[in-house]
Amino acid sequence: MNKRYQRFYKTNTNRRRAGSGTGRAIRVNERKRRLLATGVVIISAFFVLFAVIYSFRYYYRQMHKEPEVATTEEVIQVPPLSGVAEQFPDLPITEEFLDVNQYSRPGIALSTNPEYVVIHYTANPGSTAEQNRNYFENLKDTGETYASAQFVIGLEGEIIQCVPCDEMAYCSNSLNDRCISIEMCHPDDTGNFNDATYNNCVYLVAQLMNYYHLDMDHLIRHYDVTGKNCPKYFVEHEDRWEVFKDFVKQYREKYQNGEK
Repeated sequence: MNKRYQRFYKTNTNRRRAGSGTGRAIRVNERKRRLLATGVVIISAFFVLFAVIYSFRYYYRQMHKEPEVATTEEVIQVPPLSGVAEQFPDLPITEEFLDVNQYSRPGIALSTNPEYVVIHYTANPGSTAEQNRNYFENLKDTGETYASAQFVIGLEGEIIQCVPCDEMAYCSNSLNDRCISIEMCHPDDTGNFNDATYNNCVYLVAQLMNYYHLDMDHLIRHYDVTGKNCPKYFVEHEDRWEVFKDFVKQYREKYQNGEK
């Protein structure tokens, strides 16, 4: 082969070899970039999924958590109360304790002095305090459910104590062993209370909270424990619940100052 053409041939061969090596390098680098991008996407998706799961768990716990008992508050011990008619003589309280039975008065002592006062409504429009008390009493025979409350306040403001204040009633679920429950009678399906029932509930709650030295955030609704629509009117009208608590606060101060 002519030397001139031989040099030309060798030069082209070297160029082809160099070009082939450069192409492989480009393909390898491109493959690395794709793998890196895929890894970034997978890791990002993992963190997003983790954040979603954590957020769901957090909000689920927030929705289902029970009222927290303040652990930093000073606990003031007072003599346990059984019947309160003598303790609060200005209120029309009748002590009609249920017979001890497994369905409405288990006879189990509270685990501590009451830490909460829980407000309920009877969900039985037009019924009296006596009728609701007798319903609790008859559960010992019917055994149809577990239910009771320490107090029932009637349509005329009458207050019947069904269970001693130092015993557990079946009314407030997970707080049963550390609260006092009050059932309020109501005249119709709206769940709103007449003046006599409303006012005597304010007076009774104020007296109980003063006696047990409870903070106002320990006055709650059944709704605040379980999410149940009880007491209906105070759940559906949050502003009226706040007004009720304000009245309780005012009368607590009056009783503390010796006013009637």
